[in-house]
Amino acid sequence: MTQTLTLFSPLDGWAAPLAETPDAVFAERMLGDGVAIDPTGALLCAPCDGVVLSVHHTGHAVSVRSVSGVEVLMHIGLETVGLSGEGFEVLAAAGQPVRVGDALVRFDMDIIARRAKSLITPVIVTNGDAFFVSTHVEGRAVRVGDPLMTLTPMSAMAAAEAAAGGEARRQVAVTHGHGLHARPAAVLANAAKGLTAVTHVEFGERRASARSPVAVMSLGVRGGDVVTLSAVGEDAVAAVEVLARVIEDQINAMPAAVAPEPEVPSQPTGAQVVPLTTLKGVRAAPGLAIGAAVRLDEPEIEVSLVASGVTEETEALEAAIAAVRGQIAERARAGSADQRAILDAHLAFLEDPELVEAAREAICRGDSAGVAWRGAMQAHVAVLEGLGDQRLAERADDLKDLERQVLLALSGEAAAERALPDNAILLAEDLLPSQLIGLDAARIAGICLARGGPTSHVAILASTLNIPAVVAAGPRVMAVQDGALLILDGDAGLLQVAPRPAEIEAAQSRLAQARARKRTVQAAAHEAARTADGVRIEVFANVASVAEARAAAATGAEGCGLLRTEFLFLDRQAAPSEDEQAREYQAVAEALAGRPVIVRTLDAGGDKPLAYLPLPPEDNPALGLRGVRVGLWRPDLLKTQLRAILRTAPEGQCRIMLPMVASLSELRAARALADGAAAELGCASRPQVGIMVETPAAAVTADLLAAEADFLSIGTNDLSQYALAMDRTNAELAGQIDALHPAVLRLIGHAAAGGAKHGRMVAVCGALASDLAAVPILIGLGVTELSGAASAVPEIKALVRGLTLPACHDLADRAINQVSAEAVRALTLATDLPLQSGAQP
Repeated sequence: MTQTLTLFSPLDGWAAPLAETPDAVFAERMLGDGVAIDPTGALLCAPCDGVVLSVHHTGHAVSVRSVSGVEVLMHIGLETVGLSGEGFEVLAAAGQPVRVGDALVRFDMDIIARRAKSLITPVIVTNGDAFFVSTHVEGRAVRVGDPLMTLTPMSAMAAAEAAAGGEARRQVAVTHGHGLHARPAAVLANAAKGLTAVTHVEFGERRASARSPVAVMSLGVRGGDVVTLSAVGEDAVAAVEVLARVIEDQINAMPAAVAPEPEVPSQPTGAQVVPLTTLKGVRAAPGLAIGAAVRLDEPEIEVSLVASGVTEETEALEAAIAAVRGQIAERARAGSADQRAILDAHLAFLEDPELVEAAREAICRGDSAGVAWRGAMQAHVAVLEGLGDQRLAERADDLKDLERQVLLALSGEAAAERALPDNAILLAEDLLPSQLIGLDAARIAGICLARGGPTSHVAILASTLNIPAVVAAGPRVMAVQDGALLILDGDAGLLQVAPRPAEIEAAQSRLAQARARKRTVQAAAHEAARTADGVRIEVFANVASVAEARAAAATGAEGCGLLRTEFLFLDRQAAPSEDEQAREYQAVAEALAGRPVIVRTLDAGGDKPLAYLPLPPEDNPALGLRGVRVGLWRPDLLKTQLRAILRTAPEGQCRIMLPMVASLSELRAARALADGAAAELGCASRPQVGIMVETPAAAVTADLLAAEADFLSIGTNDLSQYALAMDRTNAELAGQIDALHPAVLRLIGHAAAGGAKHGRMVAVCGALASDLAAVPILIGLGVTELSGAASAVPEIKALVRGLTLPACHDLADRAINQVSAEAVRALTLATDLPLQSGAQP
């Protein structure tokens, strides 16, 4: 029999359904389920044996936790916080043990009836994630001590579900170097929101709702830890599989910011300005800057301590959160890929059910919206900062950022705009992501923070914006006067205050050399890349959005060698329509102004699970339904995407590329779908259909595939994984998976020869194309197109122009005969080829 618990009436009065409460917050069960009591007696008593959790200072709200862990909020009357304690006599204190019927608060019914909105007193179970209210006493009179509600622990329900086959559990290793920090937690929460089962992440003795990114972060999961995923509900097994794949194949594959461990320098704590000094901090973003100090001192945001009433304060908080949500979404649409990733995590935090519920509960206890929001955020900040993990402590800055933005919205004030001079070096105690995004990056020469960390989101943004940055430089940063001349060395983690003339001259010389190099590279970025002996090498860019397509065109990319269409399919509850896809592909094509666009069809499965496309359970998803196999398994999805691609104008600009092809039969089946779509749309010519060479099977049979494929593009990330039999998401093996391994290089050479046999273009669109050490080897192996990061395009072109084909052939021949990837890299360092000509200054 399922275990049940009983809560008893804390009042004499009439028990009514909570929905009849004349307040939406309670009536709509925003804080939890319960019963409303219209009191006939003036004494509030304990509804259970337990302990008093809190008593509001005005006396109108009391929380009690039962010995079984049920948390109960009793709110005497509605909008009674405005009475400021008048008419309430508190008889118990927080931390005090109580038994059923013990007196908690005596209140004056006449005062409340005359001056408050209502005497109705909601009795709410606030930890509904742990206890389910199975029966309510309603529509009759009750006295103190009468049964009021029966509850069932969720653990008991889970056991019942498990007996009926509705529970699932699975252990998963988190191999991402930084563990479940902000963005991974947000990705996991977004996936959990699309599931009907109740899902949790368990680590050690702690447990968190998978839908709460902040709770997941608070578990303190680090790289190499193993967590347990649990789910209860009809789709429990599928839910656990979806979340496991998100961790194993998406989160574990996320790039981890590489930065030195911070060694916070010992600094004097005095506020004295030292005329000639150097402050030592930690590198957060590379580069050198000379400029004037601009101190950023953010004033504390004023928060109203007076609450207007539960409904008014709840509506104010919801309006402020909605306003901030809109601002973040707008910034995300206009931002870079890194900015979008950070802002998407902020959106997930803003919608975190535990954060919002904590704030709502505080409002119901009588706090103002500002006090409630600040308290909810600071409680979670304290948890993250107390975990002893530097990176998770840095992610607490994201919560502080959201605290500040919502409080600003509540105050009705806009964030103060700061006009910056040219070549400003920003000095601050700390800097929040929204503050940096809100400044004119073109005027920022550098950033130096007293606190902060090298893997914080501000550090990531600074790197993205090419702004040198130093963090953890100590309190003397804030003693530097506005306007002081500074030299900031992001590479060395140094800030020089009032440098000597010789130091300024040396820094200016370094800057001049770097700028000259950059100008030279950028000036030729839009010219075609040819080796010194005239061999044409096309340099394309990999993109995953319209904004990235525009950036690729600006850097001189000759086209898009890989359009990752997953950005249209992820983080949603249904597949995008043909019209929606067609609009996005058209926008990318227009952004690239007639340049070729190679569109990879949906590469779902494996490291890209979709909540609305549940795949059959697989022991090894990397070897199961992936890439083109998913499209052939669900031809309706593939056909829709093919039609959308073929609708792009002008006809032929967008070409189709099939992922994870391993056999000619897969190519032929997908080609038939593409030809059928082209016929339906009345296309004038047969569509170009190529394949990604990501499996050893495709590499060694490239000559067979090239006979029918229009082009080949080698994906070195997966090809390395399959060739070396090493899971690239495994932290223990990640350092050994190097695409410059001779085995991988030989497969690339074999694929290039197979393509050349039929006169097909052979490209590399994996990470190896952006590795400057690999460029001459790839060219020597027969690759004629490189598609890498847009930011690397100018440097790749500059490097190509210093190469000759015979020298590349010679280097490639020697590389494939080395014994390891390390030996190949050592070979590239010893070569006379100008591999360092493309290095960033």
